[in-house]
Amino acid sequence: MTIESSDTQSDIQHHRAAQLTTRYDHFAVRLFDRIAIVSINRPDKLNSLTIEFWGQLRDLFAELESDPDVRVVIITGAGEKAFSTGGDIVGFAGLADMFSRREFMKATMEGFAAIENSPLPVIAAVNGWALGGGCELTFACDIVIAGDTAQFGMPEAGVGLVPGFGVLRAPSVIGSQWTKFMVFGGERISADEALRLGMVQRVVPADQLLSTAIELAHRIAAQAPVAISMGKQLIGRGVDRNESIYAVDALAILFSTQDAAEGFAAFIDRRPPVFEGR
Repeated sequence: MTIESSDTQSDIQHHRAAQLTTRYDHFAVRLFDRIAIVSINRPDKLNSLTIEFWGQLRDLFAELESDPDVRVVIITGAGEKAFSTGGDIVGFAGLADMFSRREFMKATMEGFAAIENSPLPVIAAVNGWALGGGCELTFACDIVIAGDTAQFGMPEAGVGLVPGFGVLRAPSVIGSQWTKFMVFGGERISADEALRLGMVQRVVPADQLLSTAIELAHRIAAQAPVAISMGKQLIGRGVDRNESIYAVDALAILFSTQDAAEGFAAFIDRRPPVFEGR
């Protein structure tokens, strides 16, 4: 029997990460020391989330879970400005009928579920803006660490929608009234406010964000992996996994309203929307 040297193992992980990055082009993946760092990799678009993002997220997590050398996942955003500013509004124009809208919403819910239901612990390292779907992603993660410049918000009502996953999960984290405050008013909150509300477990200087997340990931990776996986499953037992169907149906309806069409057009035209309640 031969034992691979650490250099050989490092080369294997580097090659594996390169393959994943090529296969799932919305992400940049790094693998080392039993940790996977998954970066949402559209910095020129503030890491906005395309329609294709959600299927890639689901499939990427399935591959990471099949890798015995991965024990912890860190999700972050490429660049310094944004973790993710949420859905790519321009791409929503391709959702031309109710079927495509429902399929898209199902894909988003499956993407969030891939994080929530993963046996791997998932740390969100939030750099900059976490808005819309980006903010919702943090609710799906197990632990959230934020840089001191991070901001959180769910502004979907401004384009005629609601955050389908956020309205399901945020109340259990920050309470129903704070969820309404963020969703109804489109309010953004700072990293320190998010810490006070329980959305974030630690706030650190922005230039220490990733190193802090990696340090925590190393501590988690040193624990018994079966115990960590089982603990995650037990803690999450109180969440009704069937509730997402209500969000799928509600969002599919909202996508087909005139207000949503106006919200998308106003966003693209960079003008204030004029909503008529239709």
